Amino acid sequence: TCKQAHLMEVLKKEVRAMLIAAKAGLTPEQLEEQYMAMVCKPLPLRDLGFQSTLELVTQMPEVVRICSKNGTLILRAIADDSTKGIAKLVANQKVKTRKASKKIATKANATFPTKYPKNPQSFQTPSARTPVLPAAVKAELQDLLSSSPLLLADLDKAFLRRFGRAFQYRQYGFLSMFEVLRSMSDSMVIEQTKAGSLLVLRKNLASTIGQEEEPQGEAEEEEEPQGEAEEEEEPQGEAEEEEVPQGEAEEEEVPQGEAEEEEVPQGETQDEEVLQGERLDFEQFPSTPEIPPDAVQDRSLCSLPPLKRRCLVGVIVEFVVSPSQFYIHICSREASYNLQDLMFEMRHVYSHKVASDKYMVPESAVRPGQLCCVMVSKWWYRVIIHRVINDKEVEVFYADYGHLQIVQKSWLRFLKWDYLKLPAQAIPCSLARVKPVESTWSSAAILLFKHLCRFKELVGIVDEYVDGVLYLFLCDTSTREDVYFHSVLRDTGYAVVCGENIPSQEFEELNPSALYVQPSGNQRDAEVVEPGLGLQQN
Repeated sequence: TCKQAHLMEVLKKEVRAMLIAAKAGLTPEQLEEQYMAMVCKPLPLRDLGFQSTLELVTQMPEVVRICSKNGTLILRAIADDSTKGIAKLVANQKVKTRKASKKIATKANATFPTKYPKNPQSFQTPSARTPVLPAAVKAELQDLLSSSPLLLADLDKAFLRRFGRAFQYRQYGFLSMFEVLRSMSDSMVIEQTKAGSLLVLRKNLASTIGQEEEPQGEAEEEEEPQGEAEEEEEPQGEAEEEEVPQGEAEEEEVPQGEAEEEEVPQGETQDEEVLQGERLDFEQFPSTPEIPPDAVQDRSLCSLPPLKRRCLVGVIVEFVVSPSQFYIHICSREASYNLQDLMFEMRHVYSHKVASDKYMVPESAVRPGQLCCVMVSKWWYRVIIHRVINDKEVEVFYADYGHLQIVQKSWLRFLKWDYLKLPAQAIPCSLARVKPVESTWSSAAILLFKHLCRFKELVGIVDEYVDGVLYLFLCDTSTREDVYFHSVLRDTGYAVVCGENIPSQEFEELNPSALYVQPSGNQRDAEVVEPGLGLQQN
């Protein structure tokens, strides 16, 4: 039918874009996974009358070339006239050496001279070839190893058992598990044992070394295990209960309280219940929970300080709606550790039932703009209520990641004041000096942009801020020639390069950061500098 023919043409463009971005090609299973990750729905096999992905691609001879490598089917793209240039750039990708990185950094500084040469965040040009694990996944792996070391062979089972899902490292751009471990060499090490490769958290390793160097502590523990000694020699708590069981004594000697409970109405006994609060502890709660004094109620998160015009900065694209609406993280060891530490601390505090119940958000506080936190897959995230959906659900904005999601009201908890200090880590961005060929971005253009960005450290060139949105150029430096994303979109016929930035239509319709995050500085007053000659040519 006409509908199927149109769907097939769109699908061909999307499949070609995904395969071109994969230098080594994809297996049919990997193609299914990447399509699901990018489009958020499975390949439309049934709609087109196919039983399998392999059957689908055999009907795309002008798009897909099917190869065999070591008995495994590999799908590779067949470039058309509009994508030959991109295919050539992808084919030229190489693993960057230190010498190459130095050459790129020198070239970048020469093209964009600056008066801040000592700023490491602005001028370190990271290898865009190296995949990056999201902060939440890093935290999960560290948490998994925090209690004890783990054999590499048992990692998959342990991860599935702890977090309820498989650890699919390929979706983050890694080709093997050893690449993942190499990327986390700053926080874990691999030790070879008779049983196999053992993964050890560096903190645990340091503590073990400390115990070996100072066995005195162990000796003290063996000679005098203080906790046990106290229990054996002077079980003070038990002694108090045996000698002076005050609560029981009061009940036995003066059973007046019980009589009052039976004879006197409940309202008259409230004073006595308050006096006995220490003994009741957390067994009784008031009908209307009291909001803790350190709960954030009428405050907002601050944004990160504005970046200087024309500076170079390492970035990771965290969430994409379109080339005109996406969110980035700044690449720096400090920023990554700060966010991980915050997530660990929040998980430690809110995982305790007493604290979790204490900070529960009452119905009266569930309103747009309320800053709170929510648990997803056992991790806590800072969120801002965007709108109330119904009696049980709200839509929240993830201030550190940039996306919206509908969650249960019962999942919400007040944010503690301590967790307000770290600025919102997600920066709203739009690709500079470019606009879609039509009124909106096509699905193929969005898919291509996602593939260009996916799980890579990129170089961002700051252009300007417009209404709180950062307009920047994105560049992939992992090829022999630097690849500017706006040029790729233009060369594929998806975009038109402009002389000035056009306000993002998507952010004009909805920009949660502008609504709920307090600017840390006046971004409109960012230094205005004309772009360099090399940038104008691109």
